[in-house]
Amino acid sequence: MKKTVPPKFFLRFFRWFCHPSLHVYIEGDLLELYQERVEKAGKGKADWRFAIDVLLLFRPSIIKPLEGYHRLNHYGMFKHYFKVCWRNLVQNKTYSLLNISGLAIGMTCSILILLWVQHESSYDKFHTSADKIYRLTCDVRDFKTAVSPAGMAEGLQEEIPEIIASTRLSQPMKTLFEVNDQKFEEQQVFFADSNFLEMFSFKLLKGNAKTALARPDGLLITASIAKKYFGDEDALGKTIKVDNEEIFTVTGILAAIPANSHLQFNILLPMIRAAQTERDLIDKSWENFGYYSYLQVIENSISTPEAQTFLEQKIDQIWASHVTTFEVNFQLQPLTDIHLHSDLQIDVPGHGNAQYVSSFSLIALVILLVACINFMNLATARYSRRAKEVGLRKVVGAYRSQLIGQFLSESSIISFLSLLIAIGIIYLVLPVFNDISGKELSLELLEGKPLIGLISIALITGLLSGSYPALLLSGFKPILVLKGKMRLANSNLLFRNSLVVVQFSLSLLLLIGTAVVYNQLNFIKNKNLGFKQENLLYIPITGDLFSKREALKTALQQHSATSNFSIISELPTNLSSGSVNVGWEGKDPDAQVVFPHISVDENFEEVFKIELISGRGFSRDLQTDANNYMVNEKAVEIMGMNVNDAVGQYFKNDDTEGVIIGIVKDFNYKPLQYAIEPMLMRWNRGGGNLVVRTPSGNTEEAITILEKIHQNLNPAYPFTYHFLDKDLENQYQGEQQMGMLFNIFAILALFISCLGLYGLSAFMSEQRTKEIGIRKVLGANIFGLVNLLSKDFFRLTVIAFLLAAPLSWYLMNEWLQSFAYHTTLSWWVFALAGMIILFITLLTVSSQVLKTVFMNPVDSLKSE
Repeated sequence: MKKTVPPKFFLRFFRWFCHPSLHVYIEGDLLELYQERVEKAGKGKADWRFAIDVLLLFRPSIIKPLEGYHRLNHYGMFKHYFKVCWRNLVQNKTYSLLNISGLAIGMTCSILILLWVQHESSYDKFHTSADKIYRLTCDVRDFKTAVSPAGMAEGLQEEIPEIIASTRLSQPMKTLFEVNDQKFEEQQVFFADSNFLEMFSFKLLKGNAKTALARPDGLLITASIAKKYFGDEDALGKTIKVDNEEIFTVTGILAAIPANSHLQFNILLPMIRAAQTERDLIDKSWENFGYYSYLQVIENSISTPEAQTFLEQKIDQIWASHVTTFEVNFQLQPLTDIHLHSDLQIDVPGHGNAQYVSSFSLIALVILLVACINFMNLATARYSRRAKEVGLRKVVGAYRSQLIGQFLSESSIISFLSLLIAIGIIYLVLPVFNDISGKELSLELLEGKPLIGLISIALITGLLSGSYPALLLSGFKPILVLKGKMRLANSNLLFRNSLVVVQFSLSLLLLIGTAVVYNQLNFIKNKNLGFKQENLLYIPITGDLFSKREALKTALQQHSATSNFSIISELPTNLSSGSVNVGWEGKDPDAQVVFPHISVDENFEEVFKIELISGRGFSRDLQTDANNYMVNEKAVEIMGMNVNDAVGQYFKNDDTEGVIIGIVKDFNYKPLQYAIEPMLMRWNRGGGNLVVRTPSGNTEEAITILEKIHQNLNPAYPFTYHFLDKDLENQYQGEQQMGMLFNIFAILALFISCLGLYGLSAFMSEQRTKEIGIRKVLGANIFGLVNLLSKDFFRLTVIAFLLAAPLSWYLMNEWLQSFAYHTTLSWWVFALAGMIILFITLLTVSSQVLKTVFMNPVDSLKSE
């Protein structure tokens, strides 16, 4: 009988046989393994040859090439990591495809969103003095506006030493320009003070920034307008006719206005030209609000909120010393805050929404997190396939820190591969994304910041997604692994299940958000505004049309397609005019209420289908109606009257005294973000817009008739027409874009989640193949087996729903509160989202479960 090798001799042999640097790492585990094999082999069978065999198990193929593993230099170590990572990717193609595609899609979504967020957050920061420029805004109780009086900017500069410069801008206006007998109607035209280009850093290609707006007959045009009007000729010094009357000279050509400027314009006219006829500019009025005022302060003079508040109080005091008839509170709005933090009325169009920026930043993080959770789940699910590798690496001397570094390096390599794919996808889909978002975004890889940002995203994604698998796998004990006794702890299973729950909770959050946004947009589209917007088209009253209004009305009445018309000062879609100089019998002298007003004619109620609930409308036959008024229900409420008693009551606006002749039912004349305010209707003494209600199906005929009438009565101006319902729809363009992006990203987040669920269910089914085979042999039916393999995933989905539902309710309720009129959060929205998630889970899991269930038990058990 051969003599058993004692453990102490075995260790001495090991110390002689292996490299000294390995002794301290594996002696204990190796000795335990040797003793276990001695017991299994039986007495007298564990001889010297057996001891050598145990050592050779490690030495020939593993120890020799990896001895000194812990002393590899950085280059060699990374090269080794890359080889191992690449080998794993190639050998496990399905796993690799799920991981890389999930991360690539997640990165694509996140990068696109972050490009949009970065653009939205960059508005007006390109101006040299951006941090020192403020816009003067104000509020009268609940009425907040972006405009201020004509004389206030200059007056404040004279009285407040902290203000070193001021400039004004008119409200945007539609203007007709003529060059070489060609006429162009431009929308984005402003009057601006002569120092406008000294305060703002808009690039002037030709001309002198200090004098370009100093002459009354000079104007500034952008390079695109110069190309449009003059072709390849040098536009500087050329003349342009404005509104068929005045001749202006091009004194400067501007570069294209940056897309991230809250001020978007094509042409600037000199304010001194408007000051020749505009009474508020001539008198330097402090009472009528109609101009955007910008103030530049001394550097660091508003370094704290307290300093800003102090300066605003000073402005209020100066205002009160000039105007005593009503009280206004003024604010200084930082230039860089205007785009995202401006919910003011009578503002320049095109503002963003800070709430949307925050929401989409969160969505970018959510989608990236969902993709990282995929990686974690799939990596930890496949732990058994890497366990022996970890055990052998530890046996040959690898530190845990080196193993963590290896797994983090592998996840980072996968992350960078995903980033390369994501960049390719971004270049393909960016034009479509720009169309949906209404932006002109681009990804400039050669610039420093974008490149650093992309690398940071890939690195953070790699480290985040690989952190838990690295910590988990590197913590395996080699002796348990090599004995085949390694099992995943319950805590790790709990963590992995928690990741699935978090993943589907985030997907549910996006899905519910999408449904709520859709419902709100649908609510806006279908809400009864108090008037019928369908079949209403309008043309602006320009040139000679209003002076020839009697001929215009006669021509319109001759055709049934145009006979139902009204001439009003402003469209009841987003009224920008209002007055606080109103009075009635019994009014509280201290009460200040802004009354938005509109000038209408005798056909107003009939054309817009507005309900008259008391009194009558205006009449052309009663001259006294020129001083009378109509009001809405809200105005009656504000005045402390009722609809039955208000008719015939005294009412005054500015210096015009009259009586209330009619009361109309409340209707929405501003976007639904604003509640209905007291409304004042006066007799229209000027122009505005001709609104025609066309018979259903006769719109094209009406347009043809209007064009002929316009050509006969106003040939000097081009004929243009618009639809009122289209204007109303355009008011919610930001919400529509948000809804579309929400839809896309919610679907993609759900798709990424399904990729992970597919991989996880495939692994779980593979792990239980033999169990299923045995159960089938013992008579288990297909339904029971499917239920056995699927119930855990359904349980996780239900938990995810229970977590996501209250959170999504809170977030979406907060969003809906930004609308004065909004839909309600219905229970069916949450139920539908939950059912969709359950159905997708069933579909995803079943594809793998059924494959395992229908496998022949002979194939699954033949290795036993």
